[in-house]
Amino acid sequence: MAFIADRLSRIKPSPTLAVTAKAAELKASGKDIIGLGAGEPDFDTPDFVKEGAKAAIDAGKTKYTAVDGTPELKDAIIAKFKRDNNLTYTREQITVGTGGKQVLYNALMASVNPGDEVVIPAPYWVSYPDMTLLAEGEPVFVECSADNEFKLQANDLEAAITNKTKWVILNSPSNPTGSAYSWDEMKALTDVLVKYPHVYIMTDDMYEHLVYDGFEFCTPAQVEPKLFDRTLTCNGVSKSYAMTGWRIGYAGGPKELIKAMSKIQSQSTSNPSSISQAAATTALNGDQSFLQERNDVFKDRRDLVVKMLNDAEGVSCHTPEGAFYIYASCKGCIGKKTPEGKTINTDEDFVTYLLETVGVAAVHGEAFGLSPFFRISYATSTEALTEACKRIQKACDALKGQAREAA
Repeated sequence: MAFIADRLSRIKPSPTLAVTAKAAELKASGKDIIGLGAGEPDFDTPDFVKEGAKAAIDAGKTKYTAVDGTPELKDAIIAKFKRDNNLTYTREQITVGTGGKQVLYNALMASVNPGDEVVIPAPYWVSYPDMTLLAEGEPVFVECSADNEFKLQANDLEAAITNKTKWVILNSPSNPTGSAYSWDEMKALTDVLVKYPHVYIMTDDMYEHLVYDGFEFCTPAQVEPKLFDRTLTCNGVSKSYAMTGWRIGYAGGPKELIKAMSKIQSQSTSNPSSISQAAATTALNGDQSFLQERNDVFKDRRDLVVKMLNDAEGVSCHTPEGAFYIYASCKGCIGKKTPEGKTINTDEDFVTYLLETVGVAAVHGEAFGLSPFFRISYATSTEALTEACKRIQKACDALKGQAREAA
């Protein structure tokens, strides 16, 4: 329609949300669907966090707050950054948004000029490129191969930086791969970034607490203090605290940028929900021991899914360090034919085949910038995961012919 802005033609709807919606639609129509598309913990929000929200309601904390966060929540975030990451911020260096996505969006809209480049390692979270495009920037993709466990290599990072580079986005543990950078791996990247003072670093640490096998999380400004003044360290309560619907994300960064982000938020959504902010304050200040208990469950699910997928004909995957995703290769299925005679030419064909024939909803790798792979979330029950993986194995066994080399 003529009244739709031209900028909308630069972006597409979120593929992960589209898969979730499609799975819900099929379920509603009576189909037996196991949805593994959504990045949402199946655990409930902890009771002590709910109680904090209820107390805020009873205390009448139902009014507007400061645009970018209450003083109480900002103080809780400051304490969290110091406790977990050894990073020291003041209130003027903290912003709170309606979910982590809004924080990233505000940052790009506040800082990117037309033609500025944003370096994005691929596979990437689906929203990074589109948010960059909406801000009139240019995404620069750096392919990170499965041979390197989908992690950005220092030489590839340096090769991608130009005089137009404004941001480098780093996501660890990663959505969609679950890969996470060790201290030494992160140090190799920060050693490169120190050399380019015009480049800013945006870290998406949303899965910080979802790590396994004794892995120790680190974030760039923690590893290299010289980068502190040009790093926006982004996080939130959605994943670790099972608070996706509460919509609270936050970041610490340079005062000038934080002020600009607040300006954008003041003219868009204004403040996040006052009750959600109270709940997030309770979550960050409360007993954190439940995190390990839930991680033990996630680890068992991860190990189950990795084993069962590696047992599927034509599918392979590595064991990720964190998050709750498996980014599996379906290279061994490309070129084969379904029982109905259709050829699997792409990873999108493969996930469509899974959905239509065995009722498993996954997201194709092309959506994340690297094919031929598919992402499944193991943030659901062990029973559902076991059944889903059995169905995937069955679907793969039913494919006929020889796989071909993927382009």
